Amino acid sequence: MQIKETIAVVTGGASGMGAATARFLAEKGAIVAVLDVNESQLAALAKEIGGLAIVCDVTSADSAEAAFAQIESKLGRPGILVNCAGICPAQRVVGKEGAMPLEDFSRVIEVNLIGSFNIVRVAAAAMSLGVVVNESDERGVIINTASVAAYEGQIGQAAYSASKGGIVAMTLPLARELARFGIRVMTIAPGIVHTPMIAAMPQAVQDSLAAQVPFPKRLARPEEFAQLVGHIINNEMLNGEVIRLDGAIRMQAK
Repeated sequence: MQIKETIAVVTGGASGMGAATARFLAEKGAIVAVLDVNESQLAALAKEIGGLAIVCDVTSADSAEAAFAQIESKLGRPGILVNCAGICPAQRVVGKEGAMPLEDFSRVIEVNLIGSFNIVRVAAAAMSLGVVVNESDERGVIINTASVAAYEGQIGQAAYSASKGGIVAMTLPLARELARFGIRVMTIAPGIVHTPMIAAMPQAVQDSLAAQVPFPKRLARPEEFAQLVGHIINNEMLNGEVIRLDGAIRMQAK
């Protein structure tokens, strides 16, 4: 699928990998709708790239449906979805104050896994009604974001790993089901990315994290995530698979 003049939706687009992806797609000529709960950052990013800013809570069915109704009304049917919205809390199952509250686990699953599916279902419904765009009868591309924690979750990441493992697990069945509409589904599993959250850590901590990466000996850049998004969109044989973007890192227990 070509990027130029295609309507693209990026969730979690106000910062980090989402913002880098929104910028990349806009630079390549896409018409970009950026979704996030951070209204001020969202508005600034959308203004920068000439995109459409929509405040959206990915955990809400009503919010997601309203967001896509607005996209179709103002821009048209989307052909690209990149799900970057998510949270990354660390919490032990048994901590100093006892058992982890169940609602804390549920919240991570709700945002990362259910939130991703919520947006996928609405986007896929819209894409399925779109026109085919190439000789392969392609109508859309959906890219979800998992994490290497889906495979090597560390101590304190039971909830986060479960949420990202769910995204990995639903990649193939989504691709198989949506194939009849000409919609591809892929997932990217990043390693440690130099996002604002990482950048706020002490330099010594950042250096320690970078040292764990076999090669290159540094943290991944959000722009590299965006570049992979671009390749997935352009290469129509990429479907139903998870790609690790991690410099060959394999996370240790802690």
